[in-house]
Amino acid sequence: MMKKLFVVFVVIAFALMATACGNATPDPKFASSSSASAQSSVAPQTGSVSITGAGATFPNPLYSRWFYDYASVDKSAKFNYQSIGSGGGISAITSKTVDFGASDAILTDAQSAAAPGLQMFPTVAGAIVPVYNLKDADGKQITEAIKFSYTALADIYLGKIKKWDDPALKGANPNIKLPSKDIAIVRRSDGSGTTFAFTDYLSQISDEWKTKVGSATSVKWIVEGLGGKGNEGVTAMVSQNDGTLGYVEYAYAKQNNLTYGTVQNKAGNYVTATPEAVQADMTDFGTALGDKLAVSIANGAGKDSWPISTYTYLLIYMDQADCTKGKKVVEFVKWAVTDANAQKTAQSLDYITLPTVVRDQVIAKLNKVTCQGKPF
Repeated sequence: MMKKLFVVFVVIAFALMATACGNATPDPKFASSSSASAQSSVAPQTGSVSITGAGATFPNPLYSRWFYDYASVDKSAKFNYQSIGSGGGISAITSKTVDFGASDAILTDAQSAAAPGLQMFPTVAGAIVPVYNLKDADGKQITEAIKFSYTALADIYLGKIKKWDDPALKGANPNIKLPSKDIAIVRRSDGSGTTFAFTDYLSQISDEWKTKVGSATSVKWIVEGLGGKGNEGVTAMVSQNDGTLGYVEYAYAKQNNLTYGTVQNKAGNYVTATPEAVQADMTDFGTALGDKLAVSIANGAGKDSWPISTYTYLLIYMDQADCTKGKKVVEFVKWAVTDANAQKTAQSLDYITLPTVVRDQVIAKLNKVTCQGKPF
């Protein structure tokens, strides 16, 4: 089976490389293609100020639209965003090779120390969902939502649940004819904020996972599985291969018509990833952002909370070296989190906009950004 998967992946990779070479500007409505390579989001205008960013794939569908729409707000600014993963975004902004970074992962103390003055700004929140491509015991495609009990996903990624018809899965899904087929795990191969959020969740539901693996943008997987680069790569791997199970941001699942499961939350209820369920999870953590403006919102205690939720952040230095670029970045972020149309765009792509109390903290912090020690 693994040999077959490898052959299919190679074919996909070559096809996607050809597509990438022929399409430099993404469709602003569906910028998250199933490409396994880094995606570039370039606003369609010839602005006089070129602003570069890099990082998380999680928000790329939204950021692509925002940059496209912002072209009509500020025609002098040209935003170019490389969707390379949170780990790459943190490295790029730390080395100051880009004007802003993006990450779903919260900066570690070591990362903050390596980049003095680097501030996290939450932009939206979203859901990470378990996606799968599976035919049932009769050979028919499963389109129903498979139920994953509280520790099921951790046990699968720990290698304790190996087959789709394991009693732990069959017991929760008596009406689905799960096949006696190996679960082909798909995970991220790059430094990933989505992986950080997913492994953070696994660490909270399983002490064994927390001890053996933990949470990070890159981890040492107990089950090696199949690696995909970016949410795009995992989406492609799952889409093309029967028996696979992976994790992606909800927008990627929806736009690519992937089937995703329901998950038993901390309150014991099986919930579906909806905007309301993510909002409930955000509410569970109240205003715990602190001065860092960052907090894990995984595994909330509410009865309706979707447990695999995360904020996503833009990374900006509080003191900018280039006054022109710095001011335009700040103005863009203010527009993104306050403009009514920008908020509607986020909601249309199933991201969750910031609660008022969080948005106010973001604006207050943005107002403190300086250039060479002086206010803009």
